[in-house]
Amino acid sequence: MVLTGIEIFKLLPKTNCKECGDPTCLAFAMKLAAGKAELNACPYVSDEAKAKLSEASAPPIMSVTIGVGERALKVGGETVMFRHEKRFENPPGFAILISDGMDDAEVDHRLGKFKQLEYERIGLILRPDLIAVKSDSGDKAKFEALVGKVKQKTDGGIILMSDNPDIMAAGLAACADRKPLLYAATEGNLDKMAELAKTNACPLAVKADGLEKLAELTAKLTEAGVKQMVIDSGSRKLRQAFEDQVIIRGAALAKKFRPLGFPTIVIPGEMTDDPMKEAVIASVFVAKYGGIIILSDFYGESLFPLLVERLNIYTDPQRPLATTEGIYEINNPDENSPVLITSNFSLTYFIVSGEIEASRVPSYLLVKDTEGLSVMTAWAAGKFVSDAIAPFIKKSGIADKVKHRKLIIPGYAAPESGGLEEELGDWEVQVGPREGSHIPAFLKTWKA
Repeated sequence: MVLTGIEIFKLLPKTNCKECGDPTCLAFAMKLAAGKAELNACPYVSDEAKAKLSEASAPPIMSVTIGVGERALKVGGETVMFRHEKRFENPPGFAILISDGMDDAEVDHRLGKFKQLEYERIGLILRPDLIAVKSDSGDKAKFEALVGKVKQKTDGGIILMSDNPDIMAAGLAACADRKPLLYAATEGNLDKMAELAKTNACPLAVKADGLEKLAELTAKLTEAGVKQMVIDSGSRKLRQAFEDQVIIRGAALAKKFRPLGFPTIVIPGEMTDDPMKEAVIASVFVAKYGGIIILSDFYGESLFPLLVERLNIYTDPQRPLATTEGIYEINNPDENSPVLITSNFSLTYFIVSGEIEASRVPSYLLVKDTEGLSVMTAWAAGKFVSDAIAPFIKKSGIADKVKHRKLIIPGYAAPESGGLEEELGDWEVQVGPREGSHIPAFLKTWKA
């Protein structure tokens, strides 16, 4: 039964501690009732209240965890249609497809891609999450052997793909402890797949021909005790699949329709044979509203943009994306290389570091923590001023890396040059360009 905000408030501790992020327990209760908060945000709610509130306060789209340990992937848990309303909670997982119809060389090649195609960006490691192992041969022993190989050679999450419960059981025998996603339960195998999911405590994907039939199947599975589900509407045309994603999200959030309140799984490779078109289709579902995206193969030129898109969309819009404070070495600098400083707003960092790299001038780039603000904004807010920058310079250790004592500051922070020289003593402060595009020409004329 859905509870009102006041009914939920009566079950909360009423401490107004603000640790949940809201100013009062009543405000938190109203968010719970609207499906815009999770009960576990309250550290003091009693076990009795948790039991009463668990169903009423569950997010409109249930959270599902695939895998174990550090590489476990959590999808779902979403509470809004649009990112600007609050934020999107759990980024979709990317999976590479491996079939037991492939030869050993191809399997090894794809497992190698899964491990090697990862990228560092603003201190984060961007990488794919899952390996989807598909039974094309119909041979239980062959499928089990492939699943065992995938488990042994990777630490990523696993998706087992077969509509045959016997083959699925064989795959589970090789990796049940990794809590794989079972794909997929259908109208024809529902009971057996549900039993496998419950016995092995694994999440279950549900596939149907259309949303109405899908809702019927998830309702039956819920009654049977299966809670962790991922849903596939069965559409393999982009337009219909896109419409299904929007309808599923809207039904779960606006209508509180529980039978569709689960994260989704999409397979762009079944919508096209063109790898680049597949990447474009995948990009659509990163934005709206895929929970798991299975790609027929990984290519660096398409996987990297998808990972960056995912990072950007699933960044909290209320918290600027920031780079870690510190010294960044670009183009292998030495003791005679120039030293530049900028703010830790990620876009600023990428523009400045990219221009330095393009100049091919070996340089040190100091990144000052400005709480994710750009240079101009941080300067106006008093976070990128001389009495804040100088202590950072002294503690950073840059003085041990260079013989000279020359610091290049952004042109927008030019008013701080005099104050910085007073604070730093033996450092000469030079005013650099205002625009990032002018950095290469500036560095090529710089002298220690």
